[in-house]
Amino acid sequence: MVDFKSIETFLWVVTLGSFRGAGQRLNTTQPAISQRIAQLEREMGVKLLNRDHRVVSPTPSGRQLMLYAEKLIGLRAEMMAEVGDRSAMRGVLRLGVAETIVHTWLSRLIKSVNTAYPNLSLEIEVDITPNLTARLLGQEIELALLLGPLPTSSVRNRVLCDYPIGFLASPSLGLPAHLLTVKDLAKFPIITFPRKTQPYETVRSLFNQPDLPPIRLHASASLATVIHMAVEGLGIAVIPTAIVENELANGQLQLLSTDLKIPPLTFSASWLESPDTLAIERVANLAAKIAQGSPAVAEPSIVDAPRRARH
Repeated sequence: MVDFKSIETFLWVVTLGSFRGAGQRLNTTQPAISQRIAQLEREMGVKLLNRDHRVVSPTPSGRQLMLYAEKLIGLRAEMMAEVGDRSAMRGVLRLGVAETIVHTWLSRLIKSVNTAYPNLSLEIEVDITPNLTARLLGQEIELALLLGPLPTSSVRNRVLCDYPIGFLASPSLGLPAHLLTVKDLAKFPIITFPRKTQPYETVRSLFNQPDLPPIRLHASASLATVIHMAVEGLGIAVIPTAIVENELANGQLQLLSTDLKIPPLTFSASWLESPDTLAIERVANLAAKIAQGSPAVAEPSIVDAPRRARH
């Protein structure tokens, strides 16, 4: 009799294009995956996979089975969501997080996950958005909280929040309270996000003008380092104001008034489309609720990418 384990194994082999990838996703060995597929083919009485290429692909019968496999796994997830005990959700969710979220509401998300799903563990990696995107598409993480949404057809996105960007400096720099121009700001080192990120390129373009002196632009992958440098008076930080609320409140930093406009940073929860994403979507929903309750954030919304066509 065909069981869910064999169907789920088949679905992941086709989705990931390899027995090895399916083994990693299902936390088992490649020989075990091969054995399950061989058993499924015996029970179905047809060949389901083409194995003569680097990427495993479904046969015509395999493509037909995929339609039913997706429905079955999707129905199982729906059943668990409606009927199942939330404590029954178990396993490990690999979560990638942009550092801005680490400095704002990540700890509240972790507490919420621990309370709602006590048997679900999180493996958390903090990185810049380009690296998180690559890791998500490479199946190395399952949910990413990053600058988005990602315009990729295989990715589903849930917009979380917007964070305004501010120009922040230590009072020790003696900057006036009146409106500052780009020429006023260019006299000081600018400290911001690391290279290869959207905010870095935006800041660089603002000061890349022929009538300005060469900009002293300090980039750091650590926002804690950026904040520390700004507090020490080593330059003007260009970062989300939400992550320095304490420093603004105690007078270590001041928000400068400028004539420069930088678009707010939009963050999203992004994950690869799959029939079996119950845990991922539930954590993404928790993230949206927490982000919505944070200061100066936008209403969350769903931005679903088009579903992939099955050929």
